[in-house]
Order: sequence, then C-alpha cells, then structure tokens
Amino acid sequence: MTGEAAARGDAGAELSEEDVRATAASIARAQEPSGAIAWPDGHVDAWDHVECAMALSACGLHEPARRAYAWLRAAQRADGSWPRSTSGGVVTDQAAESHHAAYVAVGAWHEYLVTGDESHALVMWPTVRRAVEWALGLRTPRGEIAWERDASGTAGTYALLSGCSSIHQSLRCAVALAKLADDPQPDWELAADRLADLVAAHPEAFADKSRFAMDWYYPVLGGAVRGADAARRLEEGWEKFVVPGLGVRCVSDHPWVTGAETCELVLALDACGRQAEAAAVFATAQHLRHPDGSYWTGWQYAKHAHFPAERSSWTAAAVVLAADALMSLSGGAGVFRPDQNGR
Repeated sequence: MTGEAAARGDAGAELSEEDVRATAASIARAQEPSGAIAWPDGHVDAWDHVECAMALSACGLHEPARRAYAWLRAAQRADGSWPRSTSGGVVTDQAAESHHAAYVAVGAWHEYLVTGDESHALVMWPTVRRAVEWALGLRTPRGEIAWERDASGTAGTYALLSGCSSIHQSLRCAVALAKLADDPQPDWELAADRLADLVAAHPEAFADKSRFAMDWYYPVLGGAVRGADAARRLEEGWEKFVVPGLGVRCVSDHPWVTGAETCELVLALDACGRQAEAAAVFATAQHLRHPDGSYWTGWQYAKHAHFPAERSSWTAAAVVLAADALMSLSGGAGVFRPDQNGR
C-alpha cells in the first residue's frame, strides 16, 4: 500500500498472526551465518540486533533467536561493551554506546519471559552483568549516563534523554535477571531509581534533542514516566510528531515518518494502558508494509517516496514487538509494561 493510500485513510487493516510471523521471517532472512542481524548497508549494532532477536523469539523463531544471542556473547569485548558498528565480522567503529550495551538485559529478560528457559537466562547472565557494569561506568556524579565511550576510551561529554530512558528499562530488566541468577545488584536498583528521577524531572541533565520523536516518547517507553505525567507528556508532543494517517515523524522539522518510531509510540501507549490509541497508531504504520512481510524504513510524504529506499530488519522488529503487545502473541508481550519489566 502506498503512502498516498494511507493519507486517504485506507491504511491499517488489522494484521493476522500469519502476517506478523511473515514479518519475523523477513528478519530471519537477513540474519548472517554468524547470528548477527545487520542493517541494509551491512553494519551491525548491538541495540538493533537485540531488538531483532526479541522479534524472532516473539514469533516462535527460537533457533535464529538463540543464534542471535550467541552472537552477542561471542562479540562482546572484554570490557563488557560492543563496538558501535561491525560489518562482516570486522569492527568498523571501535566506539561504544551506553544504551547499546545495556539493552542486552532487555533482550535476555524478554527471552526468559517468552520461553521460561531459566538455563538460557543464566547463560546470558555474565554477558548482561559485564554490559551493565560497563554502561554504569559512564555515570556522572549526578547520575545520568554519558552516551558513548569513543575509540580512544574517552567518555562522551553529554547524556541523551532517549538513551538514558532506554537504559532505565535495561536496568530494571537487569535487576530482575540478577534476582533470577541469585546475584542481587542493589546498586543497580539505586542507579535505576536515580536515572528515573533525572529522566522524569531534570531535562537539564541531557543534551537538547527535542526535535527527535524519541526524546518525546522514550521517557514513557522506558518506564521512567508513568501515570498522569506520561499522559501529559504524550499529549504535549502529539501534534508535533504524529501525522494523521501516516505515523510518527522521526524529527519534528522534516516531512518524514518512520515505521520504527511509529511502532515505538505504539509500545509506549500500550505501556500506559491506552490500547485503543495504540492500535490506531499501529494501523497507520501499515502503508510501509511490503508484500513479503518486511517494512520500508520510512516515507517522505512531501516527495511521496520511501526514504531511505530500504527495508530494514530493525523496522520489522519494531512492528513485531508492537503487534505482540497488541495481540499477546508471546509471553514477552508486556516487556515494556511496568508489571513485566522488572518492577
């Protein structure tokens, strides 16, 4: 279905389970023999790789999901991080990002929620522990977490609101895994509480990236902002970022909607108990669906063209996770909800 069709309001017929599984299959087709799941240009980063592994698992593709987690264990560096980018098994960017490393905890906890396999959670636990400790090594005295450590090992000079919101969820999941492993980490709980306070009430702690939709909804998606504050935050940014019938702008000042941002807003709405609104937003993403089940990354609605001209595995992953939240396809459907993400 084209973007023009979506603008007319005929996008968004409900997906069937078979449709969602076809989308997961498109991710499996993109998986490399090593287990890595790359971007269309061939590079791999840990955060998007984890998201894809979660989508595979949610749709019952357990063998490729386990290969994806095995790749994470094999590719983790001695300090607990992953390179910002690898391609064909070769490191192309030695720097590392804090939310990339921490997100392995969300993936490992999600895999446990889906499968109930405690043995796999325990296999992942050393990887999660090293990754979380590495990320927490980038904390400032105030408690926010710098966004990167560059190739020389120097910490970044600022923190990102969306990144720290994601790390907040990662810490909650990591704490849950620690309890499962009988290796409690009370300092992580304190770090998560402090990070939640900063995300919710101290915008001065973060670089101003307010033109990006992620800075709008991620404090809700990551669990730092809930209840009336979450409702108010989502309402305040709605007209700025949501394009009726098309989805969510990646940035507020460009006529470009993306499937990933749209589906992440779906997950944020679901986490707040706003399922009807979540379903309506999810419907707007369906103009990006390709007949083979994959999804175009985005739609530039001023030029009436897909942009970029690619179908990305991580966009498909966001679609699958949003569908799972709405359709309860797996035991991990509520991983972004406060009752299932370690709280």
